[in-house]
Amino acid sequence: MRAVIQRVTHASVTINGERTVAIGKGYLVLVGCENADNEEDIDWLAKKICNLRVFDDENGVMNKSILDVGGEILVVSQFTLWASYKKGNRPSYLRAGSHEVTIPLYERFCAVLSENLGKPVSTGEFGADMKVELLNDGPVTICMDTKNKE
Repeated sequence: MRAVIQRVTHASVTINGERTVAIGKGYLVLVGCENADNEEDIDWLAKKICNLRVFDDENGVMNKSILDVGGEILVVSQFTLWASYKKGNRPSYLRAGSHEVTIPLYERFCAVLSENLGKPVSTGEFGADMKVELLNDGPVTICMDTKNKE
């Protein structure tokens, strides 16, 4: 699994001109799955995201987690995180997981992330044409890949 975690002051998803979900202070998490991903990847990534210390403490040092600040999370499925750009100028998405594999992984990831956060996470709509709006706070943007845990 690959994820891009962005610390935001707010984020939202709009589908067909209608804002379907919005959050305040927290994370916008773009997540992409491949067919080789499994429950271990989900558990590791969810735990890592919830314990990531990128929020300022009282001294202005990034030392607090989303759990510490009571933040919210918006998760958006993003198969383009698996883009291969090595050959030519049109990206290939061959490593992106199939719908049959990816949808259950995505749904399970959102459930485990919610369990770790201690409250529901907001989500985009899998496979929809979404307009994602955010105000990146910092900016703070962290990229994670469960195949590069070390």
